[in-house]
Amino acid sequence: MNNFKDNPGTFHELKETPYTSWAIPGFVMLFFTFILIPVVIITMIASYAESNPGLAFGVSAPLFILFILGCMGYVVQEPNEARVMIFFGKYVGTFSKVGYFWLNPFVSRRKLSLRVRNMDIEPIKVNDKQGNPVMIGMVLVWKIRDTYRAVFDIDSGTTATGTFNMRALESFVGIQSDAALREVTGKFAYDTSDSHNSDELTLRGGGDEINELLEHKINERLGIAGMEVVEARINYLAYAPEIAAVMLRRQQATAIISAREKIVEGAVSMVEMALDKIEKENIAEFNPAQKAAMVSNLLVVLCSEEPATPVLNASAN
Repeated sequence: MNNFKDNPGTFHELKETPYTSWAIPGFVMLFFTFILIPVVIITMIASYAESNPGLAFGVSAPLFILFILGCMGYVVQEPNEARVMIFFGKYVGTFSKVGYFWLNPFVSRRKLSLRVRNMDIEPIKVNDKQGNPVMIGMVLVWKIRDTYRAVFDIDSGTTATGTFNMRALESFVGIQSDAALREVTGKFAYDTSDSHNSDELTLRGGGDEINELLEHKINERLGIAGMEVVEARINYLAYAPEIAAVMLRRQQATAIISAREKIVEGAVSMVEMALDKIEKENIAEFNPAQKAAMVSNLLVVLCSEEPATPVLNASAN
């Protein structure tokens, strides 16, 4: 089976670009914003208040505006966080540096978490390849891969504080994962119905191959939203309640038949070995009728579930 994790077609082309404009260390700007500018304003007002009040106001007003703008540019960014920068409707990059910075106050910022997220997809009822209804659920681990697509390609909106609305992305992930799970389940049988076709890939026996295919299908759907599936694993698999009892009896019957086949195969081998040894060592001679009776009795003893008392008729030379 193909390794879907290494398939470059799984993901869409990245549209995210790094933010390369103003990003001044925050502690440097603190000196200008809260020390230098207020001192200059107070000095100007004190110097010109008595002789020329208009000049004092004209000089201090722009400085006061600079002070307000300075207070609006500070951001604190933790690891695995990013901010999508938008300058009057135009995307100007994604800021992902960690620390305390002062950014252009005229650039709006949408904060996103790049941390890995976990989602438990509740079991859903789906028909497998043979048309049997099964209940199947999975655990999904995902994260944002492309901040541009996550913000601009999905209608999610923002919160009142300007933080990106992650609930909308979680809803998108849940719906698309549900669709991918239904698609994958419909391609495979719950379990093999033919004991001689043991190589058939099934939901119950597929294991890592089924999980890998499921991960590939989900990545195809989430790629348009800039998200990546780290891991997808089936954590619940069972027949639907309406056929569970019938399928259980079927599995039991299949197991009994398989066990009987092994018992008969072994019994025939033992009978053949016994007859060959008797003839080779000249222990006794049997006519065809006696040989048939001995074979029958030995098979009864070896294959019966209850204690049996065989009757052996042998004629010596």
